[in-house]
Amino acid sequence: MHDDRTQPPLIESRNLVKHYSIRGGVLMKEVAAVKAVDGVTLAIQQGETLGLVGESGCGKSTYGRAILRLEEPTSGELWFNGENILAYPKSQLRALRREMQIIFQDPFSSLNPRKTVAQIIGEPLLVHGVRSRREREDRVAELMTLVGLQQDQMRRYPHMFSGGQRQRIGVARALALNPKLVVCDEAVSALDVSIQAQVINLLEELQTEFGLTYLFISHDLSVVEHVSDRVAVMYLGKIVEIAPSQDLYANPLHPYTQALLSAVPIPDPFLKRTGRIILKGDVPSPIDPPSGCRFHPRCLYAQRVCHEREPVLEEHRPRHWAACFFAGEAGR
Repeated sequence: MHDDRTQPPLIESRNLVKHYSIRGGVLMKEVAAVKAVDGVTLAIQQGETLGLVGESGCGKSTYGRAILRLEEPTSGELWFNGENILAYPKSQLRALRREMQIIFQDPFSSLNPRKTVAQIIGEPLLVHGVRSRREREDRVAELMTLVGLQQDQMRRYPHMFSGGQRQRIGVARALALNPKLVVCDEAVSALDVSIQAQVINLLEELQTEFGLTYLFISHDLSVVEHVSDRVAVMYLGKIVEIAPSQDLYANPLHPYTQALLSAVPIPDPFLKRTGRIILKGDVPSPIDPPSGCRFHPRCLYAQRVCHEREPVLEEHRPRHWAACFFAGEAGR
């Protein structure tokens, strides 16, 4: 596991915000905003895998896209290799794309059905100035071998591959420019379990070989535990807990994290689950989040202070941070 806290982070967001305007009326003025990401401060070290988990709609994918500037943040700071990349003009941002790539969730819709594998994997090379067709094809052949595909398949189209093979094509495309950071946005959730294992092993091998840094976004807590050095838990646009993977899974401090982990299936039909936590109600609307702690309407341990004040992310144990006034008390 990677654990180098002496070096500055490869990428760091500081109070990053992404709101989507809702417009209405005759003049189409802004009447509300969807607070998808609402003040996230998070750092990822070089060579680390940071898992980002939470319920659907909590803002995980939006955050991943925002740090790549595929979605322009509303406010905040975003530092990559010691530079605030939110200040980059378009020309400078284009060069930055070589350093930051993404693997999308759906291997079926993320590949252009009208292009061959050679064109799909080679497109980033073409966009970034590799004009020689021979050079591109040599690089494509190298990448296909790297991700476990046959070179003679480069003339085929996406529909001629299985789901796992398509995701390998997506991985090859993401690695074409030798990036430093790869955002894996639910990269294995659309795959069968056996294929998931193959793709996860591939990602880990590539990380070891090339020193890649991953932001691994997923709702599958078992997968995140296996691949991540640290895990951040997101709820309604905010980080509520972050810790080394083993520590978080063994001793979760936030009631929301405890509820998530209690729902992870146990792969033993004879082992009875104990301590299953059933959350009441649904996730509140990100248009109008609750006052105080955003989790308090569903929390079994909420008290008056939780309604009135918003808890800040604090270090309760070494490298274990939680945003809760009563962190850990619920599990005692």
